[in-house]
Amino acid sequence: MLHWIINPGLVFNEIILGQRLPKVMLIEKKSSKTFQEKTKIPCPHCGTLHSGLKWSTKNNAFKNWFGLYCDNCGKTIPCLTNLTTFLLLSLTFPVWIWFKDKWKMTWLKKQPERYQNMDLKNVQNPYEEYGWIKLGLFWGLFMYIFMVLLFPLIDGEGLSTWKVVLGIPIWTIGGIGFGYTMKLINGKNIKKQNQIE
Repeated sequence: MLHWIINPGLVFNEIILGQRLPKVMLIEKKSSKTFQEKTKIPCPHCGTLHSGLKWSTKNNAFKNWFGLYCDNCGKTIPCLTNLTTFLLLSLTFPVWIWFKDKWKMTWLKKQPERYQNMDLKNVQNPYEEYGWIKLGLFWGLFMYIFMVLLFPLIDGEGLSTWKVVLGIPIWTIGGIGFGYTMKLINGKNIKKQNQIE
């Protein structure tokens, strides 16, 4: 949760992709399930405990700009906001505030259809086999663009050749490290489950 709040790269996930993290998550401690399977997300309005699989990449991980939609009561589950997202939205407040209510109503009308044909049983771990490399390299590429190319321009430093060149191996290794860490975190429970079965 702290990572979600302080990582500036996640502004892209929140604002562009609409990927969100709920403020409250209940996680089974002694379970051999994957992280998403053992995560339950309570709706503060109706009390329904939703499976974390409901917001997996196979189902509805994206387009959750206004929060996570509760398909039981039709209200939104509050989510954390990234610090960079908060700052960006605060600075651009005078531009988007006039359209927010209309956008939210349009978004709410589309939500019931998104939750009709969900498959909560056959959700695969995106980090299985070599999926972790692809996801890690994508993360590394995004961080390279954001940290090496965009931040220096925003700060007024300008681009330097050695930072651009040095950033390639750094963020490639960082991306692979991130992907492998995610594989370890998400894969260890699958191994436990297979041993039990």
